[in-house]
Amino acid sequence: MRIAGSCHCGNIAFEAEGEFATAMECNCSLCRRKGVLLAFVPRSQFQLATLRENLSSYQFNKHVITHYFCANCGIAPFSEATMPNGTEMAAINLRCVPEIDIATLTVTQYDGASR
Repeated sequence: MRIAGSCHCGNIAFEAEGEFATAMECNCSLCRRKGVLLAFVPRSQFQLATLRENLSSYQFNKHVITHYFCANCGIAPFSEATMPNGTEMAAINLRCVPEIDIATLTVTQYDGASR
């Protein structure tokens, strides 16, 4: 399935290819505050549709995940990280994808607060 998403104002937009029937809800201090529902795809299946210069970023804790957000509207549409095996991944905030029906997702909980 191909999806398209964006921040609220449209300064950050993206497209991705993958299966989007499941999502992960993390309880770390950042994800809990942002309220994101995440789906993961290899970075090769994720394309930024707007300029990288539009991205503001934030890292915390172990500094292994780059959390991107829009400096204009404040929405955080995705993050990027490199897995221990070297695979580059994108974590998509499915709440930023209008065509995804959040109510139909199977959501798993991830205990990021303990890591």
